[in-house]
Amino acid sequence: MEQTCDFSPLKLELKERLLGLVDKMQVAIAELEEDKQCLLNEFQQISAELATTESMAAAFYLKCYLSAYTDKYADISLCVRRLSERRHGALIVVERSDSLDDWVTAGIPVGAELSPALLESVFVPGAPLHDGAVRIKHNKIVSAANVLPLSALATEKKLGMRHRAAIGITERCDALSIVVSEETGKASFCLNGQLYAFALG
Repeated sequence: MEQTCDFSPLKLELKERLLGLVDKMQVAIAELEEDKQCLLNEFQQISAELATTESMAAAFYLKCYLSAYTDKYADISLCVRRLSERRHGALIVVERSDSLDDWVTAGIPVGAELSPALLESVFVPGAPLHDGAVRIKHNKIVSAANVLPLSALATEKKLGMRHRAAIGITERCDALSIVVSEETGKASFCLNGQLYAFALG
């Protein structure tokens, strides 16, 4: 589903980064043709900058996808950043156009207005609700400790249960899921069965 949104400063920064990468690649091509030097170091720099730009682009599109369905996208982003910094594992599913009723095994009802503090408190290690997914609809936390279907397609050994569940729910409906790894602290979001790492500044 295509979303429209206006996050002009981030969009401008992405454009500048991409143009900078194009310039560096053109310089590398010219140096390669002249056989001036080994370009492996330049390739590594371009690769690192491309990865950073990709992560920024993912954060940009995450905001686009969330802003169409909840006014609380900034609160969700803040919460995910804090969870990531603390390496608190988390799984959040945001209901969009499709109902999640047929796909989510209901956990504990919450029914509260979403806030960063409340959302973070769910995922404190050892807390009663930290296992399972938080379900968000519009601006409310509907429930916590929900069980999501696991992906049958994502069979990579490095993917844990949270990541397989994040992918699994988006293979079945248009929901957007966000997952934070407790091992690395890295945050990713999933849409249409595809997992995208992102960084929140």
